[in-house]
Amino acid sequence: MANYTAADIKELREATAAGMLDVKKALDEADGDKAKAAEILRVKGLKGVTKREGRSASNGLVAAKAENGVGTLVEVNCETDFVAKGEKFLALADQVLAQAVATGAADAETLLASEIEPGKTVKALLDEANATIGEKIEVRRVARVEAPGGVVTSYLHKTSPDLPPQIGVLVATEGGDEQVARDVAMHIAAFSPSVLSREDVPAETVENERRVAEATAKEEGKPEAALPKIIEGRVNGFFKENVLLEQAFAKDAKKTVAKVLEEAGAKATGFARIKVGV
Repeated sequence: MANYTAADIKELREATAAGMLDVKKALDEADGDKAKAAEILRVKGLKGVTKREGRSASNGLVAAKAENGVGTLVEVNCETDFVAKGEKFLALADQVLAQAVATGAADAETLLASEIEPGKTVKALLDEANATIGEKIEVRRVARVEAPGGVVTSYLHKTSPDLPPQIGVLVATEGGDEQVARDVAMHIAAFSPSVLSREDVPAETVENERRVAEATAKEEGKPEAALPKIIEGRVNGFFKENVLLEQAFAKDAKKTVAKVLEEAGAKATGFARIKVGV
């Protein structure tokens, strides 16, 4: 039997984020030599990168940074929550976020293609992590929000206390104070608006909502004369559900988000929201 202890297994798992069975096999093969076992895990991991490409990476975290009127949000994914809370994965996410901030990347493709060090792209960095950690690691989404003349506030929300943040928000505001900006960011995290204002809703989406509202009202047997008012009411209901400024505010449902901002002397000019795996 190879000469190693449970403490050796734990140390190697923490160092490589590999599974327990893989660590034991590597230690057996290396006759208890931890450095050699780590090398074995790395080599086997590199061989498995292509094999893992088709697997689902629906766990992970959202990381954010906001300063000097610019905010950056990145979603870094892995396969299991065990890896998501590991030190290696958290450190990798910090690297990825720092690179997104440094390059001004606004989408995943641009970030992945950028060089994080001479001769190495972010994609290559992720492939290395894929090999050492033993899971599919990817950057799925990147968001960038700017507020010329204003501020961008970030908010990260944990859906489970023992996991890293799963929901990230950036909101750009002009005027007001830090508290109202944070309150709106928390509202966005909870209520998931799709656009800032009704002018941002595509015209075809609005027309489709009108068609659905009309067809539904007719199916319900509503009188012809009442249809215009009913349709308008249902389309407005769609706006209240999906448009940030028209949503009922999380901390005071009697007021819209627009009203809360107005009372605070503030204006929202943009936002982004990412939830891991969604």
